Amino acid sequence: MKASRQRDLSKRAQTTTLNDGIVAIDTEYLRPLQDASHLIVEGGRGAFVDTGTNDSVPLLLDGLQQQNLDPGDVDYVFLTHIHLDHAGGAGLLMQHLPNARCVIHPRGAPHMVSPERLIAGTIGVYGEARTHAMYGDIVPIEESRVIVAEDEAWFDLNGRAMQALHTEGHARHHYVLNDPGSRGVFTGDNFGISYRELDTVNGEFIFPTTTPASFDPDEAHKSVDRIMACDPEQLYLTHYSRVRELDRLADDMHKGIDAYAELALANKDSPERGARIQDAMDEYLSTRLVNHGFQGDRDAIWSVLEIDIVLNAQGLVSWLERLEKHNG
Repeated sequence: MKASRQRDLSKRAQTTTLNDGIVAIDTEYLRPLQDASHLIVEGGRGAFVDTGTNDSVPLLLDGLQQQNLDPGDVDYVFLTHIHLDHAGGAGLLMQHLPNARCVIHPRGAPHMVSPERLIAGTIGVYGEARTHAMYGDIVPIEESRVIVAEDEAWFDLNGRAMQALHTEGHARHHYVLNDPGSRGVFTGDNFGISYRELDTVNGEFIFPTTTPASFDPDEAHKSVDRIMACDPEQLYLTHYSRVRELDRLADDMHKGIDAYAELALANKDSPERGARIQDAMDEYLSTRLVNHGFQGDRDAIWSVLEIDIVLNAQGLVSWLERLEKHNG
């Protein structure tokens, strides 16, 4: 790939202090309030959960400085999964964190050490020009600095114990990070997306994400249940940060997973099923938002959800293709 673009090193991070030493840092991926990295601070030591892209790295380092921490104070970089909006900046960030280890799912770790197939897969979704514009060069992570996160493995951040739990459904290389110290779980994409622009008087709005190419509705249901089995009081989503109305949101996630599968299957025989599924996804989410009390029109909804509607539809087409291959 071509050389990386010049990054603006002077930008200040937009941060939100949450609870129990947790700070959300806006990675400014695509737009503000779309993608968050979370910094966990415990007794002068730090850990990042997800990194955004290479362009996010100066923001994460500034967020660290805002908490009066130095790069050498970071012990871990946890990657919930290796999709590049979550992990694209990890290699570059690790170059700035001399004492950190990067914690990656067993299926994802080889691709962060040697990212050629990861880059090729991303180009398959976005095309080469857009992939480079969005992500730049993906910097490999030294294998000696990688910790493979086995299921139910515990990690110690200066006395704060956190546990990785494997959760498929969105990606086969996904784990969530249970943080009993905050009664919270860092969910990556396995508890969906909840943008703050879509909050209404009826509370938080959430929907599943089926980015290509590993959506599995049965596993997605299991992952929601496994997250809720941690008995959390709040969840920290990468898109976008803390949510608290968990019983209702878990129910909405289960309903959404089923609705996605139904709308995909309803259009599986159409010669234009990609477009049909995208239209059905647009209609489904727009109707839900109106019923949730959102006051904007369809253009306002599209301005927030365009990329998610497009990628969700692509992911559902990929799911149908796998079903057809499996069924012969």
